[in-house]
Amino acid sequence: MEIRRIREPELPAAMDLCWRVFQEFEAPDYPPKGVEAFYTYISNTEQVKYLTVFGAWERHQLLGVLAAEGDHIALFFVEPSFHRQGIGRKLFQAYLSADGGDRVTVHSSPYAVEVYRHLGFSPTAEEQLSPDGIRYTPMIWEQ
Repeated sequence: MEIRRIREPELPAAMDLCWRVFQEFEAPDYPPKGVEAFYTYISNTEQVKYLTVFGAWERHQLLGVLAAEGDHIALFFVEPSFHRQGIGRKLFQAYLSADGGDRVTVHSSPYAVEVYRHLGFSPTAEEQLSPDGIRYTPMIWEQ
């Protein structure tokens, strides 16, 4: 498996993976305006190209994506058939190695809270609901 930064021409495939996995695991827990807000975010090509995006590749297949804005994880998705195989952990380690930071934050979706706990994150508050319909739990990882 290869973990590397995703190049700009690969961003549409990465956002497509995020959207497909979001629809399966996250969208059922969100109000319609939350689903729309998420889609609007990943569809904004000008905004997305400024994210630091890592991908997990097996041959030519993209299996997972982690995207960050500085020390904040914005997107973190793995193909469902590859869940629980360590791909998320490898993506997170690649991000930490590249960023070199000792503090990372995330607004975790309800589905991913346990995934983040396994990576060493701790909640900093109870679940929130943003005005645009996104449900999240603020969490932090500190070295």
